[in-house]
Amino acid sequence: MSPPSAETAAPEGAVAAVREYLAALPDDGALGDCIAEGRAVAAILEPFGLPAAIQAAVYAYPAFREKYFDIKSFKNRELKDLSRFFLGLGQLDQFSLPRHWQPGEGLAVQQSEALRKMLLAVVSDVRLVLVRIADQLHRLRTAKRAPRAVQEALALETREIYSPLANRLGVWQLKWELEDLAFRYLEPGTYADIARALREKRGERVRFIEAFQNVLETELAAGGIDAEISGRPKHIYSIWRKMQRKDRGIEALYDIRAVRLLVESIGDCYAALGIVHNLWSYIPGEFDDYIANPKDNDYRSLHTAVVGPEGKTVEIQIRTREMHRHAELGVAAHWRYKEGGKSPAAFDQKIRFLRQLLEPADDGADLLDRIRDDFFEDRVYAISPKGDVVELCAGATPLDFAYHVHTQVGHRCRGAKVNGRIVPLTYRVKNGDQIEIITGSQAQPSRDWLSPKLGYLAGARARAKVRNWFRHQDRDQHMRQGREVLDRELGRLGVRDVPGDAIASQLRFKDTDALCVALGAGDLTAASIATALQHIRGAELAEPVRPRRTRRTRAGPGGAAVSGVGDLMCNFARCCRPVPPEPIAGYITQGRGVSIHRQDCGNFLGLNRRHPERILEIGWGESPDAGVYPVDLSLHAFDRSGLIRDVTAVLADEEANVTDLKSHADRKSQQVVMALSLEIGDLPTLSALIAKLEQLPNVVSVRRKA
Repeated sequence: MSPPSAETAAPEGAVAAVREYLAALPDDGALGDCIAEGRAVAAILEPFGLPAAIQAAVYAYPAFREKYFDIKSFKNRELKDLSRFFLGLGQLDQFSLPRHWQPGEGLAVQQSEALRKMLLAVVSDVRLVLVRIADQLHRLRTAKRAPRAVQEALALETREIYSPLANRLGVWQLKWELEDLAFRYLEPGTYADIARALREKRGERVRFIEAFQNVLETELAAGGIDAEISGRPKHIYSIWRKMQRKDRGIEALYDIRAVRLLVESIGDCYAALGIVHNLWSYIPGEFDDYIANPKDNDYRSLHTAVVGPEGKTVEIQIRTREMHRHAELGVAAHWRYKEGGKSPAAFDQKIRFLRQLLEPADDGADLLDRIRDDFFEDRVYAISPKGDVVELCAGATPLDFAYHVHTQVGHRCRGAKVNGRIVPLTYRVKNGDQIEIITGSQAQPSRDWLSPKLGYLAGARARAKVRNWFRHQDRDQHMRQGREVLDRELGRLGVRDVPGDAIASQLRFKDTDALCVALGAGDLTAASIATALQHIRGAELAEPVRPRRTRRTRAGPGGAAVSGVGDLMCNFARCCRPVPPEPIAGYITQGRGVSIHRQDCGNFLGLNRRHPERILEIGWGESPDAGVYPVDLSLHAFDRSGLIRDVTAVLADEEANVTDLKSHADRKSQQVVMALSLEIGDLPTLSALIAKLEQLPNVVSVRRKA
């Protein structure tokens, strides 16, 4: 059936539409329990004024979770928006602490904090976090008859994740009950002792505070002070925490009952304080003036404690509305000075905006988009096989994860599994990914890990660990391995005429040996060689003997500017495929115009000896647009299914235009040779492209054809 639209309906209408939909489903006896659960959670959330669609989704989610209907049922024009809320709540349902985890074990504080951050980061609509908090409260309420182990697991999860989140989001009416019920399940004996010591029920304390407020409100009005008064009866968990912190018995606590006054001005703060002290006797030593002497976090307020009616002590806080707004949403946020410790400024800002989003008067649409797009772009959260949450930088790879776990794990990393599937080490980690590192027996980092272009490592700290490993190897080994890197790079680029000392000088090294040591130690990457060649070849270009017109020639679909050919037809020689800024020369052919060769091309040198009169001095001209230039590559690999697909995918990612591709396979040796004709922009781009092709499985070598 098709329920009415919930997008613009009133909350009652949206929930009524969902009720009608659920009523039409076949009931096996348990559907009623799901409906009752949805109704209970929706009732907890009612005071928060959430949008109609979210309220309706909350009501229907338990039935969706138990598979009484599927997501397609709501992917229609009437209630299509509810489906994304179901998926978001399903994501949040998967969160839990690691099995058998206990506070105080290892990185307990960091782990619980990372779990809270991860919960905020992965959900598409942050308002669903509030729904999950309300759902956790419902679970606690209904766990009174559950087995002891279930109660403890639920309470621990509440105390470590959901209660701090409720505190940070400022949803106090949920926070105190979450904390009390969790405390009751984890410390039943202590809970009972404090409850007996109070000698009154919570309802009686609330009624006392209400009567206290009425008296105070009357006196303040008579004194001409416009004040907003709210009661803050202390709950049992808060009393226990203060007893632990101050090392006092319950009889020595003066703030079991508390009241907050919000006034217009600082003058009204002190005037209200005078009225309070005239009404009831204050307790010496319990007065704090945080207006004249703000806390380090800029928290400002007046605190006092008095002996109120019936001889019961009451703590009173007095502050202006601006001070209260700053305390609730500013740098002096309540959770900050209650929980203690420090938190990153960026995360503070996220929490403040999340709390603003929960204000019923705020539409929140633009703010919600900002949260989704901007707030958590700087971090990503992965899970270890043991269930620990690891916080990584955005764009992190499994190799970053390995080095975060331990330096030696990173050094010995040979592969990785993400969510049970083997992935390349360049895989980008997503929130919630479970990562398992495959290690070898010996530390053997690769120098390719140091190249940002290849994408193995996103974190500077991990890259520094790899660089440090290479730096500590033997100098002779560095030189030998660096020489291999240099020779391999020159061979891949098809460069034979540039001496090593020239490359070393360009990169500010004393000689070729020093360059090789730096390459072997990881202080320099192979990509730097291509950049140095680019500068060297650019410096070697000869100035024209006399001004000549520049014409733009084409090689395939791309263009290249060449000076010195006048209006003659010209083309790039297929034997050497020159790329700027390699030195070039022209040879006048019979009927095919000017053929452009590299100056060190073997064919060109032979033509120069036989027909020197046909040689033209030419160079690369100035071009307003970035040109593309033809290059021929030879790729050798062991044959496998999908090889050509993987090769072309790399070429597409690097934006290399393929003008020709020929493949020859030898079935006896199971080897394949590919001849690739490409168009690229410059030597560094060619170097990076060859490196990525060589990373493909089964690829043995990739070389530029001379």
